[in-house]
Amino acid sequence: MAHVHAGASFVPLGIAVLTVSDTRGYDRDGSGDLLSERLTEAGHALVERRIVPDDVYRIRAVVSKWVVRDDIQVILVNGGTGFTPRDTTPEALMPLFDKAVEGYGELFRHLSLASVGTSTIQSRAVGGVANRTLIFAMPGSPKACATAWDGILAEQLDARTRPCNFVAMVLPEAPPCAPREGQSTPDHGQGAHP
Repeated sequence: MAHVHAGASFVPLGIAVLTVSDTRGYDRDGSGDLLSERLTEAGHALVERRIVPDDVYRIRAVVSKWVVRDDIQVILVNGGTGFTPRDTTPEALMPLFDKAVEGYGELFRHLSLASVGTSTIQSRAVGGVANRTLIFAMPGSPKACATAWDGILAEQLDARTRPCNFVAMVLPEAPPCAPREGQSTPDHGQGAHP
């Protein structure tokens, strides 16, 4: 079970938020608002926030520009993860991934099972790493964004989380995860089990 290590320091990350929607503007973007509030309350920096239509190439264009920026370590994408013809977020993002974070989508669906039942199988939440930038896509409802942030991302984007977290992966100068007493050093996701 993950826990916060008392001797480790918090390391703020630069995070961008992308809302994928054909209908929402900033005045009606409850999911973008929620993610922006949660990440800043946690101590991270909101570097940029955008809204784009459900279009695979527009989504990919924005994310492609963000992954080459030195001030963005994490990209949170909400919306476009369902099965309608206009839901193309996974198709936009997955070709950009150097590595997929399969466990993110699996854990998201596991956590959302309690609130939406078997409808959770209709969520194509995906995560990956592109150019040392973490990308996490989630459904566009505020409730789904809260599930992703509160249940997964808040801990995994916190350098104090043990036995491992993603911070050292995107910030090489960040201290690596230290093992708990009596454990070997984790390898940051490649078999990092106690």
